[in-house]
Amino acid sequence: MRTIYVDKNIPRVLLTKFISPRWPGFVWTPFSSVVVADLPDPPLPGPRWLRVRNEMCGICASDLSLLFVHADPAIAPAALPASNRFYLGHESVGRVTQVGAGVTGFKVGERVVMNTHFEGANCQALEIEPACRYCAEGETHFCENNSQPWLGVGGGFSDSYVTHETSILSCPNDISNDQAVLAEPMAVAIHGVMRYPPPGGGCVLVIGAGIIGLSTVMAIHALFPSCEITALARYPHQQAMAERLGARHILTGREDYAAIARLTGGKSFSAPLNKGIVTGGFDTIYDCVANAQTVNDSLRWVRALGTVVMIGSYLAPMRKVDLTPVWYSQVNLVGTYAKSSSEWQGCRRYDYDWVFGFFRDGRFQSEGLITHRFQMEEYKQAFTVALSKGRMRAIKVVIQHI
Repeated sequence: MRTIYVDKNIPRVLLTKFISPRWPGFVWTPFSSVVVADLPDPPLPGPRWLRVRNEMCGICASDLSLLFVHADPAIAPAALPASNRFYLGHESVGRVTQVGAGVTGFKVGERVVMNTHFEGANCQALEIEPACRYCAEGETHFCENNSQPWLGVGGGFSDSYVTHETSILSCPNDISNDQAVLAEPMAVAIHGVMRYPPPGGGCVLVIGAGIIGLSTVMAIHALFPSCEITALARYPHQQAMAERLGARHILTGREDYAAIARLTGGKSFSAPLNKGIVTGGFDTIYDCVANAQTVNDSLRWVRALGTVVMIGSYLAPMRKVDLTPVWYSQVNLVGTYAKSSSEWQGCRRYDYDWVFGFFRDGRFQSEGLITHRFQMEEYKQAFTVALSKGRMRAIKVVIQHI
């Protein structure tokens, strides 16, 4: 099995974190925490396990965070027990090539998408009965038993992987590989928007125009077409795509607070030693970057009693975030993570099923979102392009195994 993984070797992790910002190519040296290896194909660990051969996998920001060690070990989730090895790649579509004797939901040759495999152990995959309260509700990423050993091997950037049958989903025949590889980030966006919907006809801002931000624009436009959507996008190619997907207004990130006030019909105020605040700003802000700067701006740009939804995952403590709008303006600051089941108009479905349905009825599109394709042997170039998306005009970079 040809695979890319990251070992939790602390000296190598720290060395990679220090050197890779100055020399990104360091991650491919023998001294980094990243390993590209040819491993023996592992046997199936049990009767309900199976093997999947990858056909295509998208590069996600979380892959880049693990690869280049953008994460800070001081963040709260880092205290949780975790695997000592992280196989990269989870936006994957492939075909089942081997099934255990107890597998009932899949057959050899069936096309599937990776679901919870990358997140590791949960009650379903561990075959624990009764399941913990989170797994019983379908929120498996919060599993209270996820500190137990996970026997899954390989990821989306492996030629194949071994996983439990509950950790993948069948891919409908009418969904293309391009659509399937985008389903995971789109499901994350749908989960965030359905969990914290904007008010009908509201003024909404989406910060960030990577694949999560653009998918969030699509989700709002599909679910709440009366909303006036503004997207903050750094690069011209992102700005054009956001507008194409439903954003009525585009911000570049260089606007001052007065410009935000004019756009929302509010008022801006500033003072010495203070960057300011907007009153009467956006009703809802979906922050798909969620670093210190965007969170500070979001809290000051949203109207009183409005909501800031953190869909982005910034894996470092934010030490200079002004939380006073949370109490002074009673702003709701909330977050979402991954995907599960979401409810809309009285109907509850798994988030992947929402995505597949929106592809079918034309409310979601995939054209133009995959900007770069590489074969597995071109993995170094693929990650370089994904890391430098502004200069390379990248949105979604995929690695193909066929």
